[in-house]
Amino acid sequence: MSDERGGAGPAKKKGGILQLMKAVAWSFLGVRKRADLEDDAANLHPVQLIIAGIIGAVLFIVVLLLIVHAVVG
Repeated sequence: MSDERGGAGPAKKKGGILQLMKAVAWSFLGVRKRADLEDDAANLHPVQLIIAGIIGAVLFIVVLLLIVHAVVG
């Protein structure tokens, strides 16, 4: 099988939504295995990671606000 550059190498597989969510969740915690990091870098697009990170941050803030509102209110 050949890749886009015409060489004989494995085809680049696309990362799934589950892999994207796991990558963002682990990055929020700051803990990641080197092999998993390299796998994510090979399979996920940076734009996908940025969008998922923004969505994750917004969800995190909303959950915090709901918790504070429940405790205070």
